[in-house]
Amino acid sequence: MGEAVKDVYAASAFDHRHGVDACKWYEEEIDDDLKWSFALNSVLHRGTSKYQDIALIDTKHFGKALVIDGKMQSAEIDEFIYHECLIHPSLLCHPNPKTVFIMGGGEGSAAREVLKHKTLQRVVMCDIDEEVVDFCRRYLTVNREAFASDKLCLVINDAKAELENTEEKYDIIVGDLADPVEGGPCFQLYTKSFYEQVVKPKLHPHGIFVTQAGPAGVLTHKEVFSSIYNTLKHVFKYVLAYTAHVPSFADTWGWVMASDQPFELDAQRIDERISGRINGELLYLTGESLVSATTMNKSVYTSLLKETHIYTEESARFIYGHGRACYA
Repeated sequence: MGEAVKDVYAASAFDHRHGVDACKWYEEEIDDDLKWSFALNSVLHRGTSKYQDIALIDTKHFGKALVIDGKMQSAEIDEFIYHECLIHPSLLCHPNPKTVFIMGGGEGSAAREVLKHKTLQRVVMCDIDEEVVDFCRRYLTVNREAFASDKLCLVINDAKAELENTEEKYDIIVGDLADPVEGGPCFQLYTKSFYEQVVKPKLHPHGIFVTQAGPAGVLTHKEVFSSIYNTLKHVFKYVLAYTAHVPSFADTWGWVMASDQPFELDAQRIDERISGRINGELLYLTGESLVSATTMNKSVYTSLLKETHIYTEESARFIYGHGRACYA
């Protein structure tokens, strides 16, 4: 985060030691003239790793929320929307998924959702930031069972290096990465060269790649969503974008699936697979809701069709607001 945020952190710590309840609001800058504010009960924990600033806050409206580098990552009350949409569509479209590689995913929620699938034999979660993983394992109690699973292999490494150096191939590769932000640790993992030279060779013949793809609202989808979609179209034969509204993100969010095999999107078949393959009950996704999520409004649909930008390290697009959070 910026120095102003760190100064507020220091002041808040001082006030806490002296019995002063000074921290009332969390504010995240969405644009130069737009902020998203949360009333706070408290700041539960905060720290700085080698790569990122981390905070766990207790909000009055969304419950406990994880904030990294001044950007909301997930909130207790609605994170199931993001993580169900990230994980289950690709696994439900695959005929028999057994192995999954998660890029990022340090909070453990993506692994939690993957491990609900009865066919899964091995899940590799590779996150570059050990302090974030340790932080989430300690404080996000909802994911403790996932972290303890004997099917989960936790690797602390750069996902690009890990995939390059492994001989293993996977049925599903998931990009549960932070948004591509300028100066952030992972915008290179959204590039055409990475998808083409690193991701695709590590997929089995019927393998599917899926990534979170940033804001996908009418006013925000051109930031990175349309570019990620177009970039993947230049690497894979079949590419499918879908969206859902995530209240704590203050926007519609986007994901993109890609494969060299066509996707079978039949609502009845998806419901049958949900019933037969998944332990427990999904809170958000059904066959019909997944099919409908792939239908864009006219504005976004037109942009996806007309997008020409290809994401490269030299011509990257970024999400606004890196480190621009404030506690007051």
